[in-house]
Amino acid sequence: MTTPMPATTFADPAPARRLERAATALTAHGFTVEILDDAAAARTRIKDLIPEGASVFTGASETLRLSGIDEDINASGRYQAIKPRVLAMDRATGADDIRLLLASPDVVVGSVAALTETGSLVAASGSGSQLPSYAGGAARAIWIVGAQKVVPDLSTALRRIEDHCLPLESARTQVAYGWPSAINRLLILNAEPHPGRGTVLLLREAIGF
Repeated sequence: MTTPMPATTFADPAPARRLERAATALTAHGFTVEILDDAAAARTRIKDLIPEGASVFTGASETLRLSGIDEDINASGRYQAIKPRVLAMDRATGADDIRLLLASPDVVVGSVAALTETGSLVAASGSGSQLPSYAGGAARAIWIVGAQKVVPDLSTALRRIEDHCLPLESARTQVAYGWPSAINRLLILNAEPHPGRGTVLLLREAIGF
């Protein structure tokens, strides 16, 4: 039986042995995994993984914002950045175009709320806008995952989302938009059936929620 993790540990980086277990399980499930020292290393690696000129959608993520990856993709001019394009479109008249752009980029870059040592990625969302591309709509997906997000199993992953991630995200959205967040949609990726499509950059440091 797995020992429950106290909520206080959800912010602490997992030790190397647990990162290795998660990486081994992900690899067995068809994901490509690289363990990197920190967000700076991921920021550099992203430039090698995404071809210049590709259409790229960055999912809402504190990991991407804090690491500088979000700005690198959306403001560098190296890529066909989807997020700035969507933000400039009319939400009413351009709703269908927005939906298609978000669902099927060449590359989606984001993070997840939890990664299990059994090899599952768990993403939570209020709007669900990034989930179609995560699930299979994007030709390639890259997730940057801080070491504090590694948990033993799915039940602990769900508890991490409810007890740790949601309060932090709600505080952020309350300041940014004037309302709390909600776990309206959950996506669990248990395996990647298309070799080479899904890459996880697993960091030895904690970053994001």
